Amino acid sequence: MVPRLIMKLDVAEVRHEPGDVLLATLTHPRRPLLPAATAGAHVDVHLGDGRVRHYSLWGDPADRSAYRIAVKREAEGRGGSRRLHELLVPGASLMVSAPRNHFALPETGGPVRLLAGGIGITPLLAMAQVLAAGGRAFHLHVFARRRATAPLIEEARRRLGPGRVSAHLDDEPDTRVALPALLAAPEPGAVLACCGPAGFMAAVRDAAAHWPEEALLFEAFQPLADESFVPEPFEIVLASGRRLAVPADRSALDVLREAGVAPPASCETGVCGSCLCGYRDGTPIHRDVVLSPRARRGRFAPCVSRAVGTLHLDL
Repeated sequence: MVPRLIMKLDVAEVRHEPGDVLLATLTHPRRPLLPAATAGAHVDVHLGDGRVRHYSLWGDPADRSAYRIAVKREAEGRGGSRRLHELLVPGASLMVSAPRNHFALPETGGPVRLLAGGIGITPLLAMAQVLAAGGRAFHLHVFARRRATAPLIEEARRRLGPGRVSAHLDDEPDTRVALPALLAAPEPGAVLACCGPAGFMAAVRDAAAHWPEEALLFEAFQPLADESFVPEPFEIVLASGRRLAVPADRSALDVLREAGVAPPASCETGVCGSCLCGYRDGTPIHRDVVLSPRARRGRFAPCVSRAVGTLHLDL
């Protein structure tokens, strides 16, 4: 697996949005065009102290002159967003990776429903711009507690035009909609893409339980939380036939590192997908929030996922 390109990019512009969100425009100091991104992609932003955070690109993927990210300050987070709010000033520089995409829309040709919870609008706005340019039917639904804390709604309306964006706000009763009613009848070939807080996405999953599995696309910004999960030891078999024991108190990624065969890694919480590898046989216990049900049939996140018994990896 080839590591991604990491570039030193300039902070060309910063703008404040509702919800304590900073919009940052990142450009290359010498090159007019950045590596191409597809709708739904994210970049890794290096904070300079060993920490790395991952942000979806919300700008038009056809515009390769800049990457546009939105950073919500999370008061109860691990400190990365607060640090980035300090670093994001015009004229500053940041180390930023080339884009990666684990949230790409399938090419069904059918209509697309985009459901965003709060800051989850970021990758969906990029998708909406591509869909609009391609003439594909879509609608962007944004859910938030209050208009005063909902970022990018007006930006979305400006970029997408009238009739394509609906804001459903808890403090504006006339705008609210029930998810089961909204998702009651999927059209043939329809796709549902959803991004937002864990509780919101769980509600969307429940309301869309009758949709075909291949029509559903979710992206999470936070690691899986399951305090009841008890890890058990398992075994990894490499392509060479080498066997590695993974104790209950260590990750497969740690064991692979010790053996000198670990894939590149970044977040190590199952969110970014940097360390994904293939597996050929075995019963994995998937604990990432990156892979779709279809992708989980052959991909594995060794930073957080585990297995029952023996798992054969393509490493």
